[in-house]
Amino acid sequence: MVFSSLPFLLGFMPIFFIIYYLMPDNTKNGALFAASVIFYGVGTWRRPWYLLLLLVSTAVNIWLGQAIADKRPSILRRRPQSAKKRFLYLGLFWNFGQLFCFKYLGFICENLNRILPESLAVLPVFRPELPPGISFFTFQVVSYLLDLYWGASYDTHAVVPVATYLCMFPQLIAGPIIHYAEVEEALKRRRHQMKQLDQGLREFCMGLGMKVLLANRIGNLWREIGAIGYESISTPLAWMGIAAFSFQLYFDFYGYSLMARGLGWMLGMRFPQNFQYPYISVSMTEFWRRWHQTLGQWFRDYVYIPLGGSRQGRAATIRNLLIVWLLTGIWHGAGWNFLLWGLVLFGLISLEKLGLKEWLEQNRFFGHVYMLMAIPLTWLVFAVSNIGKLTVYFGRLFALPGGAKTVFGKDYIKYGKSYGLLLLACFVFCTPLPRKLYRRYAHTWTAALGLLAVFWLSVYCLYIGLNDPFLYFQF
Repeated sequence: MVFSSLPFLLGFMPIFFIIYYLMPDNTKNGALFAASVIFYGVGTWRRPWYLLLLLVSTAVNIWLGQAIADKRPSILRRRPQSAKKRFLYLGLFWNFGQLFCFKYLGFICENLNRILPESLAVLPVFRPELPPGISFFTFQVVSYLLDLYWGASYDTHAVVPVATYLCMFPQLIAGPIIHYAEVEEALKRRRHQMKQLDQGLREFCMGLGMKVLLANRIGNLWREIGAIGYESISTPLAWMGIAAFSFQLYFDFYGYSLMARGLGWMLGMRFPQNFQYPYISVSMTEFWRRWHQTLGQWFRDYVYIPLGGSRQGRAATIRNLLIVWLLTGIWHGAGWNFLLWGLVLFGLISLEKLGLKEWLEQNRFFGHVYMLMAIPLTWLVFAVSNIGKLTVYFGRLFALPGGAKTVFGKDYIKYGKSYGLLLLACFVFCTPLPRKLYRRYAHTWTAALGLLAVFWLSVYCLYIGLNDPFLYFQF
């Protein structure tokens, strides 16, 4: 089940919230946890063992958290730090081990078979479908265990709130990645006000519109280019294609994050912001401070800073950046293109650390031009998993000599007529302008009716079959 589906919009969501608001406050966490289990179970009904894995992992991590925190009475002997470290290592092995087996083991075995002698290339290739949300769940629960090990004073014996935090359906599948400290107080006691419900519904409608009316529709252009074949498109159409993918990825994930944030408001919680207009950045460093902010904060807090951050000189800083961006690439997927993508980002951000960023910030026009090229080109590496096809696409972008001729020389005119206005709309909605206009008229009937129209237009598009799965579900 996904947020942008009729069963969720017209079934699960209204039924859940009616029941949720009618229940006593001391049972709301239990209701949310039960609803989250149902939500995940419906989405994995063909593979029920994935739901069992989620429940077992939740129970194991709650136990590990209690062991690491060691909240036993002072009259009993407390565990030494070495014992807590063993429990932490067990937790890291348990969580990252699952992620490794499901996401990377098949990729590693497949590539080992290619380089080993034929007589030894018999490793089984295990490539199961990823359990939904495993990457986000893993990072969230690891943050919980590390915080406890580093001294966070969470109430680990409050089992239901911790289980609810780990499994909350609004952000279980694709984030944002939430620290327990950000919702601990709300899980203990939270107030439900009409203002929060109103704000949550508005955020949810905006996110739904971005997903269904922008991401899904502009994604059709990227799919059509793939159907034509990269070797057969003109240079202008190639640029239109990577612009379309860049917009699709942004509105897909930003739309999901807004819907999750809106659901959080409706539950009486405040989820962290995950995007802050990244496409208006003037440097790649700034872009990654604005894009998927909770993932960036996770790598900063649990990898970059523990490695020493930028406190140990330039060489150590570059080393730490390399580790972070290689891990960022690997986190997004098991493929050589993801490793290459991470290395490209590392290279650009390292150059900016050496002085380019300061120059770009002082010359913002050139910074925007630089990012106008850098953003879609890096997303192209992210999008095309086949290195051969990636090379072909780069050849079309820059009209390298010796390339194949286009099937239709003015193909960009045909697709420009179909998608030109949509590309322009996507460009506008990447800027703060629409949000500023909305805030000016947020408390008027015009804004309310506009959001209502967005909701029902989205429902209509879903009804006639204009829907795509969220791109970030595959990561």
